[in-house]
Amino acid sequence: MSTGKNTKGYETPNHPYQGERIAEESDLLSRYGLKNKEEFWRAQSELRNMRREARRLLGEAQGDVDAAQDAGAEFVARLRRIGILGDNDDISTVLSLDVTDLLERRLQTIVYRQGFASSTQQARQFIVHGHITVNGARVTRPSVKVDVDDEGAIAFDETSPLADDLHPERAESQE
Repeated sequence: MSTGKNTKGYETPNHPYQGERIAEESDLLSRYGLKNKEEFWRAQSELRNMRREARRLLGEAQGDVDAAQDAGAEFVARLRRIGILGDNDDISTVLSLDVTDLLERRLQTIVYRQGFASSTQQARQFIVHGHITVNGARVTRPSVKVDVDDEGAIAFDETSPLADDLHPERAESQE
């Protein structure tokens, strides 16, 4: 029995029926191959938490970007490691991030962008079914954020039928 309190990892929109927001969410869901809006809202909440942390650090430093950068060195280093911030970006850049910046760093999106799959939905299926490895370790969660250093280490699992260059699904995705 867990002692921690059970909370959702995301917040739902304040107004459930806004046509424009629903259309925008649906577009992003199909573009990034997300399973449902909960995954999208989770990414939004993660971004909201990043912005909150950046605002807190900037506020404590009273707007001094360099001081905030030093205080939040681990925070900024983590964002750089997963590729959300570039090497030249500072902590104030976090405030201008968009939810697509987070969605682009998901394993599912990277597998698709690197040409392992012909669609984001197929990339999701390959990951969930255990055909994809990162640094030799099988990863079955499409939402994993991939470190910049690990991008080149994404491959088909050697025991997977997709590891064969002549596999029909693979041949289709390599064209």
